Amino acid sequence: MLITGASGFLGWHICQIAKPKWEVYGTYFSHDVEIPGINILKVNLTDFTELKRIFNDISPDAVIHTAAQSQPNFCQTHPEASQAINVTASCNLAGLCADASIPCVFTSTDLVFNGLNAPYKETDPVSPVNLYGEQKVMAEIGMLERYPQTAVCRMPLMFGSSTPTAHSFMQPFIQTLKAGKELNLFIDEFRTPVSAATAAQGILLALEKVNGHIHLGGKERISRYDFGQLLVEVFQLPATGLKACRQKDVKMAAPRPSDVSLDSAKAFALGYQPLPLRQELKEL
Repeated sequence: MLITGASGFLGWHICQIAKPKWEVYGTYFSHDVEIPGINILKVNLTDFTELKRIFNDISPDAVIHTAAQSQPNFCQTHPEASQAINVTASCNLAGLCADASIPCVFTSTDLVFNGLNAPYKETDPVSPVNLYGEQKVMAEIGMLERYPQTAVCRMPLMFGSSTPTAHSFMQPFIQTLKAGKELNLFIDEFRTPVSAATAAQGILLALEKVNGHIHLGGKERISRYDFGQLLVEVFQLPATGLKACRQKDVKMAAPRPSDVSLDSAKAFALGYQPLPLRQELKEL
């Protein structure tokens, strides 16, 4: 199995879950990482010649493509650099998988939606409000055109343990509160979060069972602020710094949708089983 973006937060967690069953090759570009039991390769996925050479050298039986420039604000201010990895490299990878007739999984995002008609099913029309969401839509369309068997996994907000080269949004939250500083979280932005370990299980399920779109959200719709309150309770953090704010209070390069909660009933029917958020956090 070839896993792109092995040094990323989600990619690292997929490597952990895949390695008992697969011989795994993981790629990184800028963050060198060592993962026991994983063959790690430095690859510039935006260089098609290099990508094709790696593909020919490994001859993978399956590909999970998680590598991306996934910061919406960066994508908004660096459209060409982010387009190269988020769209062009993704479509090239789908073409190589099509040539080899092997399973291909692509990790997309809940940010392909505009936040006005949640919860979103796989069949709902996409309408991103920022460039990152637009790029993911372009990648979804381009990959499925080249290879209709691609499993396009739309991922929610993800949390979990830090990896050697990445962390989730919850680590800075915890550090801020432990330091006694103020943490302003949105009360008007809703997602359906899951842990990265749960998400990784869903992605491996999609590899076996899905062609086309699948939503891998959690079972609970929650605001960032309410998630912060859960963190405070479970990790027994000082709550005095936790403050409520609204999206309009924070100026950012990329516009943000208000509610991109995913309806993941299709995945649940296939055996995808996110745990309650409180339980996930307690286990962490």
